[in-house]
Amino acid sequence: MLKKRILFALMLVLGLVLAACGTSDKKEAADGEKEATTDFKAAMVTDIGGVDDKSFNQSAWEGLKAWGEENGLSQGEGFDYAQSNAKEDYMPNLTSLIRNDYNLVFGIGFELKEDIQTVAEQYPDTYFALVDDTVEAPNATSITFKEHQGSFLVGVIAALKSETGKLGFVGGVDSPLINKFEAGFIAGAKSVDPSIEVTVEYAESFGDAAKGKMIASSMYNDGIDIIYHAAGGTGNGVFNEAKDIKQNDPERQIWVIGVDRDQHEEGQIGDHNITLTSMVKRVDVAVQDVLNRAMKDEFPGGELLEYGLEEDGIAYATTNKEAVTQEIIDEVEAYKEQILNGEIQVPQTREELKSFEAGL
Repeated sequence: MLKKRILFALMLVLGLVLAACGTSDKKEAADGEKEATTDFKAAMVTDIGGVDDKSFNQSAWEGLKAWGEENGLSQGEGFDYAQSNAKEDYMPNLTSLIRNDYNLVFGIGFELKEDIQTVAEQYPDTYFALVDDTVEAPNATSITFKEHQGSFLVGVIAALKSETGKLGFVGGVDSPLINKFEAGFIAGAKSVDPSIEVTVEYAESFGDAAKGKMIASSMYNDGIDIIYHAAGGTGNGVFNEAKDIKQNDPERQIWVIGVDRDQHEEGQIGDHNITLTSMVKRVDVAVQDVLNRAMKDEFPGGELLEYGLEEDGIAYATTNKEAVTQEIIDEVEAYKEQILNGEIQVPQTREELKSFEAGL
């Protein structure tokens, strides 16, 4: 009887050891790979700026990709994007993703508004999210930002940093959305110096880097030393022109203010960096927020979501510490506090800007 008990105990121990080895083997096999934690699939359609525009679309893609990787999904299966090279691509791209059974499809940019509205009505069992405009459907949500708040703060930085008293604003398409960037920027700059000059020009495109370069060349030649762009891929041309000028004249103080994401890397030229700051619009945060809600069966269908300073959806970059000193940051933070407590109502339109300027 004793021998049988000893034999049973040995077999039990051996079984536990083998089980542990099996677990170890599984863990080792899965090293570097994360097992999928959801069957939920999501994708996005870019506007014509493209997924690598170093701005708006890229930020959205970074958010979608981070969500997919966190949930053990792979591109092309659990998450993906469709590139749009022209407005005519929006609807085919949307319907292609829908037919590939993506549960949630994002439209990136206000130019997709009509097409998102159409597919939301045609496909009620699919979730949709439109970034930067509103859509009205129970299976769709609208994601917007308080761009005017962040633009105000980079306007403050520009006014504090400018040596010529001349600033430039380059917009993509002249529209209510981009007018928010324009109005906020001018308001911030004039809050510091009411006499500062701000030249505004629109390229009427988010994907024309050559046009952006041409506009920037004209502005810099006119004595403007800081340009804020809200132009997507067109803004790449602004960076190119500033870097060309800096390369030919390293002592000249000219700057670009980036948009949507921290564009510090885009400004590197040798030992210099011409990116003063960036108005950071956390599209990536918003995309992940909506995705996580949808996964929990809490998709905010029919709702308008707005992300600003209070929600950490808007910020300004301080990566260029040599240019944006602590003294500048302290002053900007004082303005930020006034926005948050309601002392400053940042204008969103040209009409509101006129009233704001009148009160300075």
